Amino acid sequence: MTESKSNLSGNQRRKMKSASRLYAVQALFQMEHSGQTLDQVTAEFLNYRFGETYEGAEMLDGDISHFKMLVERAVSHQAKIDQMTDRALVARWPLGRIDPTLRALFRAAGVELTGRETPPRVAITEYVDVAKAFFDGGDEPKFVNAVLDHMAREAKPEAF
Repeated sequence: MTESKSNLSGNQRRKMKSASRLYAVQALFQMEHSGQTLDQVTAEFLNYRFGETYEGAEMLDGDISHFKMLVERAVSHQAKIDQMTDRALVARWPLGRIDPTLRALFRAAGVELTGRETPPRVAITEYVDVAKAFFDGGDEPKFVNAVLDHMAREAKPEAF
């Protein structure tokens, strides 16, 4: 977090953005389960999670502005994103029955799929990678890919 963005290589900036996506999913999950406010969770992540050592491994610094944008927009546009996610899920699996980590992932991804900053295919790839981090070896990344593909085609059909 100490280096300015202009001093970083493109690869470092991409890794920081990827880390911020993972942190955003964790923050949204934490908000849902702890009842903490957006400001409380954001402060905790920025002060204690970014770049810290956790279980012997140093966590990557995240892109602070990207993290904050994801979490803030996921909260402020949650109803719209949840409705889009519901349409992408099969009828017998409403969003409320989905694993809370996946719910948080779909909300963060929904921000990028409906925004202008990230191409849909990039967002899908990034969030499938986040799913792999949480569900290593499971079928969840394939499920995430299918749901996000549906959401992206609804949000930006011209990109496909």
